[in-house]
This record gives sequence, structure tokens and C-alpha cells, in this order.
Amino acid sequence: MTAVTPLYRDPAAQVDARVADLLARMTLSEKVGQLNQRMYGWDAYRRTPEGEFELTRALYDETDRFEGLGALYGLLRADAWSGVDHSTGAGAEDGPILADLVQRHVLERSRLGIPALFVEEVPHGLMALDGTVLPVNLAVGATWDPDLYERAAAHAAAELRARGGHLALVSALDIARDPRWGRTEECFGEDPYLAARLTEALVRGMQGEPAGAAGEFAPDKAPVVLKHFAGQGATVGGRNSAESELGPRELHEIHLPAARAGVRAGAAAVMAAYNEVDGVPCSANGPLLNGLLRDRWGFEGLVMADGLAVDRLARITGDRVSAGALALNSGVDLSLWDEGFTHLEEAVERGLVKEPVVDAAVSRVLALKFRLGLFERPYAARELAPPSPEAGRSLSTALARSAVTLLHNKAGTLPIDPARVSRIAVIGPHSATTAHQLGDYTAPQRPGTGTSVLAALRQLAIPGTEIRHAQGCSLTGDALSRIPEAVATAAASDLAVLVLGGSSARTPDTEFDANGAARTIVSEMTCGEGVDLADLRLGRAQHALLDAVTATGTPTVVVLIQGRPHAVPEAADHAAALLTAWYPGPWGGEAIAEVLLGHTAPTGRLPVSVPRSAAQLPVYYNHKDTEYGSYVDEDSEPLYSFGHGLTYTTFEYGVPNIAGDGASCAVEVTNTGERAGRSVVQLYVRRLRTSVWPRTLELRAFEAVDLAPGESRTVVFALGEDQLAQVGADLETAVLEGSVEIRVAGSARGALDAVPVVLDSEG
Repeated sequence: MTAVTPLYRDPAAQVDARVADLLARMTLSEKVGQLNQRMYGWDAYRRTPEGEFELTRALYDETDRFEGLGALYGLLRADAWSGVDHSTGAGAEDGPILADLVQRHVLERSRLGIPALFVEEVPHGLMALDGTVLPVNLAVGATWDPDLYERAAAHAAAELRARGGHLALVSALDIARDPRWGRTEECFGEDPYLAARLTEALVRGMQGEPAGAAGEFAPDKAPVVLKHFAGQGATVGGRNSAESELGPRELHEIHLPAARAGVRAGAAAVMAAYNEVDGVPCSANGPLLNGLLRDRWGFEGLVMADGLAVDRLARITGDRVSAGALALNSGVDLSLWDEGFTHLEEAVERGLVKEPVVDAAVSRVLALKFRLGLFERPYAARELAPPSPEAGRSLSTALARSAVTLLHNKAGTLPIDPARVSRIAVIGPHSATTAHQLGDYTAPQRPGTGTSVLAALRQLAIPGTEIRHAQGCSLTGDALSRIPEAVATAAASDLAVLVLGGSSARTPDTEFDANGAARTIVSEMTCGEGVDLADLRLGRAQHALLDAVTATGTPTVVVLIQGRPHAVPEAADHAAALLTAWYPGPWGGEAIAEVLLGHTAPTGRLPVSVPRSAAQLPVYYNHKDTEYGSYVDEDSEPLYSFGHGLTYTTFEYGVPNIAGDGASCAVEVTNTGERAGRSVVQLYVRRLRTSVWPRTLELRAFEAVDLAPGESRTVVFALGEDQLAQVGADLETAVLEGSVEIRVAGSARGALDAVPVVLDSEG
């Protein structure tokens, strides 16, 4: 008698039918197992002295507990927290071997042959050995280039799948409202519109266009988990995981647009944030996860809790069993490292959760596995050709190059003129290292990976240029003993390039919380998860070095490599030129040197406003349109506004012209300088007559345009819902009756001074 193939094994069947068939065959214990992601992936294996992988007792126990494994986090992760390095972890060649070994074990332990979902961090490239490191999100925001980012995201997805990973955790939804927050580097910026456009690019690049009615992912594409939902960038005092004092309007206007854009683009999953909104933790917020995300927005994907966030709910429920029940009932489908979800079977027995709620969550997990083709191709990684490392390096460098932002350039100091400059002093704690260019959530790099500013200048400067180096000081601490050498080096040169900033580089001696955040800083780490600052100034030694070098009289170009906007008004006052590169990745030194030498012109624009001091905060541009008073003891305006960025030419913007009965806006842009260059033309709206209190300005469109000297071009912006809609009194987003000013300029500050045109809308 021929055995009948179960429906869930039929690849031609609809995903919903396959899910229903499989679900009907599962025990409650097996269902609960699919909702758990309890293990740290690096605990699932070890390398033998012969270099082979062997599975651990910990993995055996975990798969035996639920007769399989729902998801496994961080199998490929390597960093100081996991303790995985090139001697113990899986690189580009053996990553697929390790993934297949674990998957084979899971399938052997699963009565129904349900494969595991391998979940990996892809914050700015795959966080695995030999993965391509991209510039951090704040640098991506500075590019204002969604198309370039989409290509880089596609490369990261291909690397993930070629290593055997399936699901990518990617920061995208946090909005940088307080730069004291250590995770500012993970944000695209302070503006919801810019973040929304880059989130769409991320989803398109990583997930591609799903195939067929089932929405299957291509073998080189990866579903994304957008994190964090919602409002995590607005915690009080910029302190990680603190409460968020957010009213519903602030939440909807500032912190939800990127998430909504990601959902509309087809994001497979979102991660519920740590923070609470008006007293309700996001992982326990049914109105947010079920009411808004699923019911109002129509999201059908997966909701994952952040690491150990479910167990934190025991603070309000009394125990972890009820904490797990609360999270599941509120809309969380998949936990991360929590104990609470391991007790969901008990929660059902106690009446805290109904089994249909479990079934709904399991259905979403299974649907994602079917869309990935894991039942048909559980070991597909070995069949995939990995993307070339050269392509990854090219994309990383292109992002870094596009992110370099010129903030001021007195007397045309840049680009460096070889006719006037033959001796260059390269100074500062960032000048000769790549370790501090990488950002948080970065795997260990092989020796020789990347290019420092010093090495790149030596490589790219014209022959005969004398380049001298002095470190001057370290990133942290008060040691001033090396400053005299730096002063002497600068004084004997025609130009000094002073490379300062911060670092998110973790080292093995860093102490970590249970979720991987830094607990006690014992290295040069000044940024990253768990590294929040009360003061935005650089360390004392860096400021002393800045003062000493600029005091020599040698023209000084200051380059800031950083994960947040530090307050360095002295650089604005005394440096001949000032650039910021954020964390530009391993080859960021090359990108910076190209801009300094004029091989390419700077094109970056600020994704955040730069404060003069932490005492000014907040300084974001899109505050409510209220009569803000100034401070008696300090200017209240930011040092540099959102959207600001210079290049090696100048531009002039005409008066906007409304056409097509208000359907579009045209503006003429002219290159008024002597060099070719790129302008990022920014359209802002300022609401005049409206049903709710407006903001001073709102970015609603932007477009990059390349112009030759003297060339003019007309840039046309659509004036549709994306540009004119607002959050109404009912918290719904729509085009409402009222009047708005349309302003076009090269920055938010410029928009305030631009000549506007008024557009009336009938809603």
C-alpha cells in the first residue's frame, strides 16, 4: 500500500493549507516549541582540535525538550559577547557546513520533520566571520540614497543565505531624538520621512520581490525582522531601555512612519521593543501589536520579542508563566532567550492562554518557514554561490563615500591643493586604525582588513607628498604626554588632518548584560548598546589635542568618526574644515581620503542635527511650531541643522512652482560654482491652517541631482499623500483640509529662510 504524502509536504499546495494541515498534526508541546528561541546559537556547537564541528549536549537537550526546534538565534554570530572568533567559529566556507549539521539534527529530532529557523544579526552587514561590514545606519542616513542602500542590503541578504542563515534582524525603526543614547548609530536619523524611505529600501533589497501567490523568498533573499517597534529612540534622558514619555500623537507622527513604510513594503517580521509606551511595555501592548499593527495596518507577519523582554514582564505579572501568557496574548509570536515562553503549555492548562491563540502564533512561524522553502530545501546553503567579497567591499566603500559630510570649509581649504600642500600631518586617535571605524554589532575582522585614514592618504596622495603621523592621544582618558609630538608634527606641515571621535569597539574584557548590552565599560568603547552618555563632548585628551593642534597656526581639517553627533563647537570655531564620517566601515579611511584629496566631492547630508552641547537637547529640527525662547547662557540653535552638507561647489534654489492643480511642485536648481557637484534637494512642508498643532517643518521629499558648473535643472516633486498627509485628531493619517507652505532648500535651516509657496488643500 502506497503511503499518502501529507498535504504539508506538498510544495504545490497553498501555504495556508500546508500550515493548517501541519498544525492539526502537532501536539501542544510541539506547538510551543515552535514559538521558542531559547538558545544562544554559539552554545549549540564547538570546534574540535581537528577543526571539525560537533554539536553540544545543550543543543540535544533543547531539541529533546520540544521534539525539535522553532528558531535558533546567532548560530553564526561572532563577537566579544559570544566569545566566538576565527579560531572557534564558522567562517565563509564552513558556515554552511555548520548550519547543515545543526539542521540535520533538528530534523532528526522532530517527529514531523519541521526545520529550524536560523536567525542572525544583520545590523550593518552580516554579523559573522568574514561577513561584509557596511557603514552603520547613521552613515546610511547621511547618504540620503535609498537606491545605493537597497543594493547593499541585497548583498547582505545574499551573504546570510549563502552561510545557511534565514532571518535577518535589522535595526531600522528607531528614530534618533536624543544623541546621548548609545544606540544612536543604529538609527537612520532624527526624521521619520528619511527613515521610512530607507526602511523601504532595506526591505526591497533584502527580501526582493516574493514569488508566486505563496510569496516565497528567492534563495539569495532573506526575510527581515525590523526593529524596534515602537518608540525606542525616545527613552528619557537617552538612557537605554528607559521609559518613553510619548503621547499618542508623537508616537504616530515621529516613531511609527518608518514601521508603516516597512509593513507596506512587505516586511516579514517586526521586533517588539524593550521600552514601554505610556506605561505599557511594547511586548505586552495588545493595542499596539494586535490593534494597530495587525488590525489597522493589516500586517500578517511575525512579531518577535526583543531579548529577554518577555521575562521582564514578570515584574508586572508576578511570575514568568503569566509573563509569557501576557506577551502571547498581546501579539508576540516568537520569544528570544526567554523562559516565559517555554511554559506556554502550562499557561494553557491554567487558562491563561487559549490554544487558538497559540495556534495563530505557530501558524505565522510555520508560514515563514514554508515561504523560505525550508521543508523542500533544508540544506540549500551549500547550493548557493556566495556573493563576491570584492562586491561587498565596493558597496561598503560606496556607502562610506556617500556618507562623508562636509560641515564647513573655510577659505576653500578642501580639497587639498597639491600646489600649496606638500607636507601633511595626520594626527589623532582615529588616524591610523580601522578598529574604531566599524561600529557596534561587528564580528572580529581578519588582520589587514580595511584601510585607515593614514594608510589611504599615503596610498592616494600624489607622489612626493610627505605624510607624517602622530597619534597625539588615545580615544579615552586624560593622558596628554603625546600631544607635544603631535604639535611638532603639525607645526612642521602645510596642513594637519586631525581625526577624532568615538568608538563602539567591544573587547573581550567588556562586561555584558544577559542580552549582550555593555554593562561596565573597561575599554575605549564610548558608544553602542548600553553606552549612553550624559555629556556629548569628546574626552578631555581629544579636546586638548584639538586646541593644541589648531593653535599652531597650521590649517587643520578635523574629521570626526563617530556613532552619534558629538558636541565639538571648538572644531567649528578653529578648524579650517570639518567633516563627519560617522562609523564608515573597514574601508572608510579610503572614502575619507578620497574626499580630502578631491578624488570625489563630498555628498553626505546630516541625518541628525548637531548640538553645541548636551545642555541644549533636544535640537531636532521638526519640533512643534511654538515660540521657543532662547537660553540666556547659550544659543538654542543647533551647531549644524538636519539636512546640512557642503560640497566643493555651491547651489542656488529657485522659488517653488505649483503645477497640475497642486499635484506637483517644480523648482530650478543651479550649480553656481566652478566644480561639478551633487545637491540633495529637500522639500519641506510647513502647515499654516490645520486641525492639529503643527510642527515647524516636515521633510516630505528629497532628490539628489548632479550638475556641471553653471548647469541648471528643474526638479519636479509629486505632491501626493506622502507629501501632504498628516496625523489627524483621530490619529488616522490622511490629507486634511488646510493650508501648507512648500519650501525647497538644501537643509532644514535653509528651508526656514527659503521663499515658500502656499498650497491649499480641501482634504
